[in-house]
Amino acid sequence: MLRLAMGLLVAGPAALSLVAPTPVMANAGGAGGSAAHASTQVDQAVAALRGIETLRANFVQRSDSTGQQVSGVLSLKRPGKIRFQYQRGYPVLIISDGKALTIVDSEVKQTQRWPIGKSPMGALLNPAKDVAQYGTLLPSLDPNVTNIRVTDRGHPEYGVMTLSFAHKAGAPGGLELVGWQTMDAQNRRTTIILSGHQYGVDLGDDLFKYLDIRPNFRR
Repeated sequence: MLRLAMGLLVAGPAALSLVAPTPVMANAGGAGGSAAHASTQVDQAVAALRGIETLRANFVQRSDSTGQQVSGVLSLKRPGKIRFQYQRGYPVLIISDGKALTIVDSEVKQTQRWPIGKSPMGALLNPAKDVAQYGTLLPSLDPNVTNIRVTDRGHPEYGVMTLSFAHKAGAPGGLELVGWQTMDAQNRRTTIILSGHQYGVDLGDDLFKYLDIRPNFRR
């Protein structure tokens, strides 16, 4: 169970479009592929992320390596708070209080914790990470899809995360985050797909707190 959840955090060098899973072009050159155009699209994606104060959405998580699929509810609150509440019976909880990201697997009684800036999830959570600085526009054959790969070249161990946005007038910044993909060093790809977005919902800070009262849990 923990390996599938870890797919959210440990990424690699490649990802495909979540919305339009067609092969991407080899490069962003040609018409519409100028550096200025790419910079504008990245800036729009950054504005869309920063425009989210709170978000609740359904998610589906798929792992290519195991073929397993699970679902749940994502809650996001800025700055830096997130909660993946998995479906009933799935013994994993992923939660961030704005400082640390924690994965809890109650089946194996294991808890692991990272600073939010030291994982690909930092692209969503870390207010100090400038997505425009670390983001690269990936070409897409669908003009309604924007894919941004985020990586800290100074810290490759933090991994890579590719965010996918769809153009939607009612979403912050006109772009809706529809999911992301990660791939680990063993080429195990994990995909998150979001749906049913609700913006501006009331999310209390207690929703993003985790207190493990067991005396001997593993960090």
